[in-house]
Amino acid sequence: MKKYIFSLFAGVLLSSCANQLEVTPPNQIIDEQIKEILASGDEEKIKLVMKALAENLPTNLISNSSVYSGGFASSIENHNVGQDILRNVRGNDIVYTDKLMSGSVGNAYNLQDFWEANLTTENYCYWLLGATVINNANKILGYLDEKTIGDNNTLKDYRARCLIVRAYGYNYLMENYQDAYLLGGSEKLGLSIYDTYGYNDPVARSTSKETYEFIKKDLNEAITLFKQAVANDGYTDAKDDLDCGIAQFLLARVSAWTGDWATVITACDDLLKHYPDLIAKENYGVQNAVVREVEERNVDGTPVREFRADDNAFFNITVNPECFFGFVDGTNAQTYQFAYFNTFCESSGGMGLGFMRIDERLYNKLDNNDLRKGLFMTDTLTFTYMDEKATKATIPAYTNLKYAATIARNNSERKTGRVNTDQPVFRTSEVLLMKAEALAQQNNESAAKTVLNQLLAARTKSNSTPLTCDTYSSMEGMSVLQMVQFQTRIELWGEGGREFYNNKRWAIPVDRSNSANHVNTGSISVEHMTLEIPSQELSTNPLCVQN
Repeated sequence: MKKYIFSLFAGVLLSSCANQLEVTPPNQIIDEQIKEILASGDEEKIKLVMKALAENLPTNLISNSSVYSGGFASSIENHNVGQDILRNVRGNDIVYTDKLMSGSVGNAYNLQDFWEANLTTENYCYWLLGATVINNANKILGYLDEKTIGDNNTLKDYRARCLIVRAYGYNYLMENYQDAYLLGGSEKLGLSIYDTYGYNDPVARSTSKETYEFIKKDLNEAITLFKQAVANDGYTDAKDDLDCGIAQFLLARVSAWTGDWATVITACDDLLKHYPDLIAKENYGVQNAVVREVEERNVDGTPVREFRADDNAFFNITVNPECFFGFVDGTNAQTYQFAYFNTFCESSGGMGLGFMRIDERLYNKLDNNDLRKGLFMTDTLTFTYMDEKATKATIPAYTNLKYAATIARNNSERKTGRVNTDQPVFRTSEVLLMKAEALAQQNNESAAKTVLNQLLAARTKSNSTPLTCDTYSSMEGMSVLQMVQFQTRIELWGEGGREFYNNKRWAIPVDRSNSANHVNTGSISVEHMTLEIPSQELSTNPLCVQN
């Protein structure tokens, strides 16, 4: 019998568990033993088994390359952080450097074809990542049936975590491989649904409606289990932990795609009760007003302007009260965001990976009292790196300072090759924006403005009158929904591929034709934001048909 895509990644999962439990023979533990332990009520052994089974689950949501490897030529395709960067540069709002570049990121920015079925690094890597995530969750869910779980809160907790991961994987595939639900996707096919791990007979694609119902069912069950099993209403303190907050966030995101606006609001409200605070102005990227001048000098004698990652909320979770999911320096935090978006990264950055800049069309719409306008350079800057050649770079105008640091996380001075940083993944601002959008979609414009005004006040420059929907200069004449969409573009600039997926959901094509600073002025239709089902899947599953 053939293996199908969701079953391609079978492997030995429990080798570390066996040593801990001192199972005889050494390094072996079979399914029956696992099931016996989980049903035994022995809490210590249960926790050991579940830790061994599920220790990599959090990284599945950002799929670190140590968890997932597709064997592609460029490692940036091998995990979600890299794939999100490739999505980020296929949009309107990010300009990748000031000249045409090659390589995976350069090709993505240049709008190279990425949707056709036979493309491996441009298409299949997204399918493979989503399938891996689903597979990893199904491996563990096979041990966590209702009878085994019973009233054991530890097992309820772990089942909830697995359900989150599986739902994430299916939603990731839906976002990439089918048209937006509210723009015709509801009438089209969804995915082949696999809810067990192992060798499966071929499964035909379900409808989009059935697929989203499956995703929501997983998330709603996860929320129920967390609230039953975990103190503090299902929320934990660890930022790299899977808890009720992650489930609510994903439920809100899925519900926004499917137009279930009431659920978006309910899920966001639950999250905002636990994460109400926004990033302090002084920690929001690097503002010109707080750049540190130091006595140390560059090789050429010019003063060094030091930006500490510890002071930047986008590199340091401890100064980011909005972050409810992310990774801490040294524990699964990926460095790609730091390397590609941080111009001052000594190991690469401007020395080879280019400069991430804002489209001047968006920059010009930023209110002068919006502190986020200060996150983008208005002039060029000469910067000398600390490599052996004292490489000097001219950093072009519009380069971002949102992701800026010359001194890495937990370091006191600049060191060549040091790129360690925290990695915020999901944060409160996006929750506010999803809630505001849902209210606007329900025609509750007053309430939507109230939510949006909360964010605008936090993003107003110090010593300035708080901005509002009615005073923000470039929002005059916009509908409330357009205001939300505009503020989402600004607030989530450079984050998680959000512009690409939101453009797809809002029917906004990529069109750079009238941009003054884009070095590629091409376009992508909304239709081409949907990938074809990869040829590898079609060849192994005869019941899977093309979009």
